[in-house]
Amino acid sequence: MSEVSFEQMLNEEGSLNQIRTGAIVTGTVIGVKDNEINLNIGYKADGVITKSEYTNDPALDLKEAVHVGDELRVKVLKVNDGEGQVLLSYRRLAVDRAYELLQESCDNGTVLKGKVSQVTTGGLSVMVGGVRVFIPASMVSDHFERDLSHYQDQEVEFVITECVPRKRRVIGNRKKVLTDRREAAEQALLSSIEEGQILEGTVRSLTDFGAFIDLGGADGLLHISEMGWGRYEHPKKVFTVGQKVEVFVKSIKGKKISLSMKFPDQNPWLNADEKYAIGNVVKGTVARMQDFGAFVQLAPGVDALLHVSQISPERIEKPSDVLKIGQEIEAKVVEYDSESKRISISIKALEMDRERPAEAPTIEIPAEVTEAVQTMADVLPEVPAEA
Repeated sequence: MSEVSFEQMLNEEGSLNQIRTGAIVTGTVIGVKDNEINLNIGYKADGVITKSEYTNDPALDLKEAVHVGDELRVKVLKVNDGEGQVLLSYRRLAVDRAYELLQESCDNGTVLKGKVSQVTTGGLSVMVGGVRVFIPASMVSDHFERDLSHYQDQEVEFVITECVPRKRRVIGNRKKVLTDRREAAEQALLSSIEEGQILEGTVRSLTDFGAFIDLGGADGLLHISEMGWGRYEHPKKVFTVGQKVEVFVKSIKGKKISLSMKFPDQNPWLNADEKYAIGNVVKGTVARMQDFGAFVQLAPGVDALLHVSQISPERIEKPSDVLKIGQEIEAKVVEYDSESKRISISIKALEMDRERPAEAPTIEIPAEVTEAVQTMADVLPEVPAEA
């Protein structure tokens, strides 16, 4: 029997005390095979990590992920795996560390980032250090999304709202991250804008009554009546989601921002007194009709009334008998009121003007000719009247 020094016995005893089930040790990689990794852990036996105890990814190539000489911090599963080796786990230690991180995030509200590994109708699964974090569908976004498939394999940020390691239950919340950031951006925007300011925004959504414009921190409402100087049937006929638009701030009431595209310098009534003076001939498009007449758009935001009695010299029962929506017509301005912004036009008056014969030209007779004619009249004998 070989002699062993007292110091060697102490060192070996210390190693034996350290290498126990559940202990955390650091080892150096001395060999890598397709399905296992061998480590020198400073013990009388080497340690072994099977592929399943290194990763959950069956497609991972151990020889590419780990190299001889690498140091790994691992957890002892068994001091003797039956073949004289110490069974180790890299994955389980990573999971333990992940749970610690997740619990800390849950306590402190720390924002985490992870890759979506699975999408279901109920929500998203995100892997964090080998731990599955589930984000319910209601907590994925700050707005309703019916289809979550576009999140597959995408990195997302979230906070942990519930962490129960013993039940392997970890719940994440992405909506809170988005909401908190949006509120901060909203406050920054509200403190920097003022009424009348021109901004560039993006159409975020469309409704029957208007469009919500993302101003880069908060949404503003562009009402259908403020989309321009013209009349519009529906916002969808004017804008598309994602479109860039230029607007100005009409009013700010708390967090409500009202927007407009009725830029004052584009007001079609600015030069209306000259363009639509009584007697002017104008062109327009039939925009809508009633039994009493048709409304003709002369320019975006400027409509004129073409009364049924002014459509034709002949009697017309209703405008639709002779006119169509979208039809271009030419007429004469017969009434203009700048204060009430009322214009009346007449096709009948224009046609009558064109049919009226031109007046005979006036010939100016020189004064000397007039005097000569008068002199001749004075010298000529008077012709007696017939009996």
